[in-house]
Amino acid sequence: MHRRLLAVLVCAVLLLCASPAQAHDDAAGDAPDGVPRLTDDRGRVLTLRGWNVEDKRHRGEAALSTITERHFRDLRGRGFNFARLLVFWDDLEPERGRYSERYLRKIERVLDWALKHRIHVLVDAHQDVFGPAFGHRGIPEWATRTDGLPFEPHPDDWFAEYFEPAVQRAFTHLYEDRDLRLAQTRMWRVLADRFEDHPAVIGYDLINEPMGEMREGEDMATAARRIEAQQLTPMYNRLADAVRSVDRENWLFVEPTPVVGEGVATGLGRIDDPRTVYAPHFYNTAMEAGADYDPSAGWIEAYERAVTKYPARYRMPVVVGEWGPLNNSLPNMGRFYREALASLNRYSSGWAGYVWCYGGGYCAVDADGRFRTNKEQTAAPYAPAVAGRVTAEEYDAGSGTYRLEYRSSRGFSEVSVPPGARGWRIEVTGPAWTRVRTVPAGRAATVRVPARPGERVTVQAGPLAPR
Repeated sequence: MHRRLLAVLVCAVLLLCASPAQAHDDAAGDAPDGVPRLTDDRGRVLTLRGWNVEDKRHRGEAALSTITERHFRDLRGRGFNFARLLVFWDDLEPERGRYSERYLRKIERVLDWALKHRIHVLVDAHQDVFGPAFGHRGIPEWATRTDGLPFEPHPDDWFAEYFEPAVQRAFTHLYEDRDLRLAQTRMWRVLADRFEDHPAVIGYDLINEPMGEMREGEDMATAARRIEAQQLTPMYNRLADAVRSVDRENWLFVEPTPVVGEGVATGLGRIDDPRTVYAPHFYNTAMEAGADYDPSAGWIEAYERAVTKYPARYRMPVVVGEWGPLNNSLPNMGRFYREALASLNRYSSGWAGYVWCYGGGYCAVDADGRFRTNKEQTAAPYAPAVAGRVTAEEYDAGSGTYRLEYRSSRGFSEVSVPPGARGWRIEVTGPAWTRVRTVPAGRAATVRVPARPGERVTVQAGPLAPR
């Protein structure tokens, strides 16, 4: 997202890769707050670290043309293993019942690049302000019903357009009209049938940042909980059934409304599928409007408390699908990145920053591929896969040292380090053995860690000492 919720929203809230992944295994060990960890079909604990990859500008024959192999080569080169790929229903089905084979081939080409560079991909059915009927992307015009209600563009604050009567009514029709429900399930069946066996695909994000229609007298938080409970929950169960009719393996990612960003616990109910991931976004109203991070406001702490309640209750892993402020170089933003990453890494199985592109604004890197101010903090050591039960894990941003402890099971684990100015020393210790691996300066590396089942293993990665 870009500019975030309206001032009225703030006031209202204050009132209140390879193998397909499987359902989590309790043996993997939960996060400290009781949120389960993501695991693969071998029982390994997975951690996803990466960025969104998108092309919102181009449609039709030019769709996805901004995305190139460079995106995935550079992600891997910085140590990342995850991309959230934005795809659009209006490009997939420009006319009702006619699915674009050309668009499907374009998606497949992007997935092939991701596979080549060992990047897990989450296929995200993206919408902004519903879709093209309102000047954005997402749900096709033929599936947009407004009952003649008014719509006024807000070019300086496009998120305000979600509160226009025509947009809100369009969401109501999507959730409640039988023919539109069927159209949405058919769309997802087409996508899942096409990509179920692609080795790069780890899952499907069923709809980006869903919104809905406020009722008279409701504050925003109350409306969000009602929409999540009464409209999003049944929608997700419908779409889960559609996907599972053709794909039994890949994860389903479900999002609350964006109101969760203000520390409001979701009203979502149970999703009747064991391979479901909770995928909230992590944005702050004031920061999205251009303000600096205010550590005294306690926003990160409030968000973490709220966002972990639902997945702990329903035993669902968490992967944060979008996060990262627009004005990343303001005075307190260095502290924001440190504290935000520490929080995300406590309870989530991964995250995707917004957005991997080459330039200004939200872009992770500049035109030459160099991290923009403070965004380099996202590239740090981590364990993409752990064969065993994680008992301790921590990263010290000050020293750049990562430490992992686990009780091993069958198979090998992986530890990843980004390019380092001095290189890296990775020490792996078992009950009666120690292995040391060094990584030269300026190179990312993923190190395999074998161990016999039942061993207590410690991995420590830190910068090489200066000569």
